[in-house]
Amino acid sequence: MDLNLLTALDCLLTEGSVVAAAEKMHLSPSAMSRTLGRIREELNDPVLVRAGRKLVPTPRAEALRESVREVVERANSLLQSRLPLDLKALEKTFVVRASDGFVAQFGSLLLERLHESAPLVRVVFAPEGREDVEALREGRVDLDIGVAGHTGPEIRIQRLFRDHYVGVVRNGHPLSRGRMTLRKYAEAGHIGVSRRGRLESPIDRELESRGYRRRVVAVVASFGEVMSIVRASDLVAAVPYVLAGVGNGGVYSFQLPVSTDVITVSHMWHPRLEADPAHIWLRQCVREIVRSVELPG
Repeated sequence: MDLNLLTALDCLLTEGSVVAAAEKMHLSPSAMSRTLGRIREELNDPVLVRAGRKLVPTPRAEALRESVREVVERANSLLQSRLPLDLKALEKTFVVRASDGFVAQFGSLLLERLHESAPLVRVVFAPEGREDVEALREGRVDLDIGVAGHTGPEIRIQRLFRDHYVGVVRNGHPLSRGRMTLRKYAEAGHIGVSRRGRLESPIDRELESRGYRRRVVAVVASFGEVMSIVRASDLVAAVPYVLAGVGNGGVYSFQLPVSTDVITVSHMWHPRLEADPAHIWLRQCVREIVRSVELPG
């Protein structure tokens, strides 16, 4: 099949509209309709069929969607890699999915590092939500930074740093004075972090195994929110060490009296971007700014 037809097929499957695909590829709707006709002949399949006011892909087209996207983007990367990367002229928007804690600690450093060499580059920091691998596969996210979950076998993963949880309270809190004990920690009011609203965490199981229970009075969805509440209340929170050092004014951190798992923070990307010069440069910048910060290991 003509590579141009694959590019058109990728655009049609993405847009779900002949008119929208034509606009994106700078063609007239009639020219895109003729191209769709050629694609149907090549595949011996309708590819897109009308369902009400929109077009939906056939099962054959749906099965081809990911492979077509990968072939097209690999071809684009191959052609672009032959050209020197002119960072001063690079106009690109990178979508980086990361936690609010990572953005708080490293966001300004990353932007400064990128704009030193490529002033026209923009970054969209997408919040963590449902960490679906489809966002990487479909190109909605260029780089995913966080704790690697269940990724597909093809996803590239590279460790950035290790972290661990520490306790945080406001300055002047009773727990900021004297030796920390299990009893003092368990008897305090706690605030947890869970995007799913869970009240319990591995800390609770560890406390119960040692004969203690803590009282979680609130749960928020992000570490940024929990740090704001801790600064203005008597509640105790457990946050990553890296986040505890961000804008440390008003917060006292301490070693937890219970053991917690080590956190491994990595960055992840789809293999179609493996050889893309701009993406290689982005990954290099992320590694550089992480190395510039004092981390626990």
